[in-house]
Amino acid sequence: MFTGARNKVAFAWNFIFDHEVSPLRNLPDVAVRHYVLQVLGAMWAVAASVAIGSYTFFAASLLGHSVLIAAAAITVATFTTAATKPNAFMHNSGRRNDGEHE
Repeated sequence: MFTGARNKVAFAWNFIFDHEVSPLRNLPDVAVRHYVLQVLGAMWAVAASVAIGSYTFFAASLLGHSVLIAAAAITVATFTTAATKPNAFMHNSGRRNDGEHE
């Protein structure tokens, strides 16, 4: 069952990393093959780092935006309540709300 998958993984690995199997075999100088493979490896390392960094930044950005949206929603709810039911804020305030001003 896993033999087919193992063979595919081994073929893919050799196709990429074995300079005698990959298309780099067409380069006549082994040192140039090695250099090109090193450059490709560095490129993929940078690409993976940027991708992981952007995923991490996306999570932080998503959390920050959620907090800002929640703050805006609470502000709107507070202003709406103050406009429609101002006595809601007077509960347990210790002040009388009989219309008298001192």
